[in-house]
Amino acid sequence: MTDPIRTVLVDDHPLFREGVAATLSADPHFEVVGEGATADEALRLCAGLLPDVLLLDLNLPGGGLNGARAVAAACPVTRIVMLTVSEDEADVLGALKAGARGFVLKGVSGRELRGIIASVAAGDVYVTPGLAASMLRDMSSPRPSARPLDDLTPRERQILEGVASGQSNKEIARGLELTEKTVKHYMTNILQKLQVRNRVEAALLAQREQARE
Repeated sequence: MTDPIRTVLVDDHPLFREGVAATLSADPHFEVVGEGATADEALRLCAGLLPDVLLLDLNLPGGGLNGARAVAAACPVTRIVMLTVSEDEADVLGALKAGARGFVLKGVSGRELRGIIASVAAGDVYVTPGLAASMLRDMSSPRPSARPLDDLTPRERQILEGVASGQSNKEIARGLELTEKTVKHYMTNILQKLQVRNRVEAALLAQREQARE
């Protein structure tokens, strides 16, 4: 059996959130690793847990779009699915521009929601009917930073320094008192932020940037 899809739920309506959590937890293919009610909590949970998918309410304290933008910038490995009652095209476009990979109406069934999450986690996109999925991919493509290392968190920089010095994931994990699995999650995040294909390219980029400083 493959690893369950690690999911964070952020919605300011506890009853709805608990219902979604129960629906996902009933299926062994999903694991709810965190819950929150605000945009700030969405960022904190995703930065700390690096989930596969974030289910984020569009209308919550701090703003769902603000939360999506912050998570997309800090945790590109996490795929964002917006939950909403709105079918307004402006809301859909706003969510896509903010970095969401899915836009789901709250009226979907539990089975449909699980299917959508699994699809988005696998790299696909889902959006309210009528809007082309290709538009979603175009709008959510990240723009490269002039100084890519500036986009990394302090922890990601520590891990990249270990990679640049030739350490394995196991050695980095031991030095930072993390699990090897956590280091692998961070490495996935680092590769996506730096837009490189593997740890060798990441190490070369880090060395080049350090030489420029």
